[in-house]
Amino acid sequence: MFNVLRPLIFRLDPEAAHGLTLAALRTGLGPASGPDDPVLRTRFAGLDLPNPVGLAAGFDKDVMVPDAMLRLGFGFVECGSVTPLPQVGNPRPRLFRLTEDAAVINRMGFNNLGLEHAVTRLKARAGRLGVVGINLGANKDSADRTGDYVAGVRAAAALADYVTVNISSPNTPGLRALQDGAALADLVARVVEARGRIAVPLFVKVAPDLEAADFDTIARIAIDGSVDGLIVSNTTVSRPGLRSRFGGEAGGLSGAPLAGLAMAALQGFAAATGGALPLIAAGGISSGAEAYARIRAGASAVQLYSALVFEGPGLVGRIKAELAGLLKQDGFGSVGEAVGR
Repeated sequence: MFNVLRPLIFRLDPEAAHGLTLAALRTGLGPASGPDDPVLRTRFAGLDLPNPVGLAAGFDKDVMVPDAMLRLGFGFVECGSVTPLPQVGNPRPRLFRLTEDAAVINRMGFNNLGLEHAVTRLKARAGRLGVVGINLGANKDSADRTGDYVAGVRAAAALADYVTVNISSPNTPGLRALQDGAALADLVARVVEARGRIAVPLFVKVAPDLEAADFDTIARIAIDGSVDGLIVSNTTVSRPGLRSRFGGEAGGLSGAPLAGLAMAALQGFAAATGGALPLIAAGGISSGAEAYARIRAGASAVQLYSALVFEGPGLVGRIKAELAGLLKQDGFGSVGEAVGR
């Protein structure tokens, strides 16, 4: 059905099309996945997942359709990014399909309904099955961005299955500076303290646009600071060989052209952490083979979003089937056995 509808969908403004997709999912439209192959079941950072294929943040910013996406077949869903105060984000147009490149450029700017709304939505699904995480951002005009993350952790830690601190979006000026040594150490210390004794995994989402020395610095701070994992990586500000007329638009690039850079960042963090910290791979994943390559490179799980724009909801099932086949072909009895192998 997606192949039939795709030409019509692509005639719409990308942001309008996304809004219609969310509206349709909220009414209950959308396919439902069957049970996963047992070989896909995995556990890391205290999370038990039916499969390691997750939905990346950005699709469901305001926790509107996490259960619909779980029914679609994702092993876990990450909502957000959410900021303490609601904000409208950057002016439109701010989302661009690069069809020739199977890529997306966005400069959304953390548009969302705010932390209070997200908390209300998380409370509403309390007791339901399925792993749903929340991705936290900082308000653009905040005088204390680290304080924004602290507020987010305090409000959401007891309600989400995991919490991600997103300090790598390129669309909030100056945000990526929080990845630098002293600023990151202070941030990690404060958000870990804010979590307190709540047994919720705390992840940090990093950029792919890093220098070689950054891998060791970030890994050391994360491990020493009791972070539970890293999400590698966010969108890139680089523009590797794009063909689309939208290739020069400002913002973060995601999709197929990001795959090589995201893999390199994953390999850098896998070496820097030495297996001491779970890694979730994101960026340019659109097949079971690519998901398998990231797992073999050190990822405990993977996330995708942009590929859904071009491949539709059936992609999730195809990735899982291909991944299960590859694991069995190489003699692995589980995802965990293949991590870093």
